[in-house]
Amino acid sequence: MPRESIHTKCVWSPMSSEDGIRILVTRFRGRGMRKSRYDLWLPSLGPSEDLLASFAEIGWSEFSRRYREELWLDGEVDERNHSSKNHGQKGLMRTLRFLSRRQRVTLMCHCDEDAEHCHRHLLKRMILSSKVTL
Repeated sequence: MPRESIHTKCVWSPMSSEDGIRILVTRFRGRGMRKSRYDLWLPSLGPSEDLLASFAEIGWSEFSRRYREELWLDGEVDERNHSSKNHGQKGLMRTLRFLSRRQRVTLMCHCDEDAEHCHRHLLKRMILSSKVTL
């Protein structure tokens, strides 16, 4: 079975041919950011605007819990489908896991390269988790 190749990086870090497909996973693209800094922008995989705004008051532990919860929230599309549910961003995460078995995938956001408390690390773990099966 092929092994997944998912990495994380700050979108402002130097670009490299070893990045593979560069995916921006933030709600906001960033003022003045050239589209050449990333290959694909998936804002729905970033924390919600409300969650981002509350980060300072709730702390990392609660932020992490709420972000993981947001990724699984059902949406309007699930309300209209009785037999097949998307369960939030599960389909996108499954697609990224599939891609990562064929090429290197780099998840990016605006946090510093060495930031420990960053949603891109949580997202990577979620994509590789057993909840997101192929």
